[in-house]
Amino acid sequence: IRKIASGNLTGSARTILDANPMGHSCARACPVEDLCEGACVMNARDEKPINIARLQRHATDHALARNLKLFAPGQDTGKKVAIVGAGPAGLSCAQDLRRHGHAVTIFEAKPKPGGLNTYGIAEYKLKAPTALAEAQMILDLGVTLKTGVAIGRDISFDQLLKDFDAVFVAVGLGNTRSLGIPGEDLPGVVDALTFIETLKTHAPADVAVGRHVVVIGAGNTAIDAVTQAKRLGAETSTIVYRRGEADMPCYDYEYELAKKDGCAFRFHCTPLEIVGSVSRQPSAVSGLRVRTPAGEETIPCDMVIKALGQVPRTNLAIPKDHPRVFVGGDCASGGAEIVNAAADGKEAATKIHAMLHA
Repeated sequence: IRKIASGNLTGSARTILDANPMGHSCARACPVEDLCEGACVMNARDEKPINIARLQRHATDHALARNLKLFAPGQDTGKKVAIVGAGPAGLSCAQDLRRHGHAVTIFEAKPKPGGLNTYGIAEYKLKAPTALAEAQMILDLGVTLKTGVAIGRDISFDQLLKDFDAVFVAVGLGNTRSLGIPGEDLPGVVDALTFIETLKTHAPADVAVGRHVVVIGAGNTAIDAVTQAKRLGAETSTIVYRRGEADMPCYDYEYELAKKDGCAFRFHCTPLEIVGSVSRQPSAVSGLRVRTPAGEETIPCDMVIKALGQVPRTNLAIPKDHPRVFVGGDCASGGAEIVNAAADGKEAATKIHAMLHA
């Protein structure tokens, strides 16, 4: 903040990105009301907190727009590190390892880096080009990126351990949880992350959205999905949640944002069946049958989006307690914020560097 006040935006960006390599995306997509701004001492005085996110965005946008080279790779150590996953944790680890002088290769299954920043955060919060530009600043330190490569399919974990001195696994979580109810496989039923990824990789006009959309779940991804559906033109976009309003896992500010966008909320509704017929076109869905305190009813809809959270990864055989293998990000935490993943990446880089110089 002091450097911004003195007009030194480059210095401010360097300070921010030294502490948090994902400072660009955190300034846009993190729940600052519950994190940095929520911890601001001004709150204790019943005053508005400092607009930390806006200040951080101001400084990091300055660096991003000018493609500034804020850091340089360290002197070559001759050591090689493999990182599995080019999301926030993997990229943050890569930045610090390159600054230490280690060679870094990132293996990413998707076509582009960035992880959920690129593919899984609502477009109105964080646009894919911004996430990709943020990733590129780190790759420009001399990081080798191999996209379209899945560990276990294209290269074995054992091979990584043969070719590299250390491995950092930051693969995120797995697929969206299943509802386990009839009709879940009908056309017109999609998981929230797939819906958001489609929006972030296609023009809005090319993204299919129903006239009456129901989103099952009440986490932050569910809020992203219900809000995006409404902004894409859905006449009604409704959250259906089996518990009460006070039990919603989403952040309060996300909830308020969705209500301002005209999204509806149905609480104490347990999904029983997605009703429809495969003969219906283009969507086979005609409604969601739910159990409520007043009995069963069917909520009319032509699109159902599942936002039930993600399951842990089970398809990656990671050697347990291997001294050269480190794990971080959502695959270790079970799902957290961008800033938590970045912190995991930096911590892994510190431990890897210490091991390589032991």
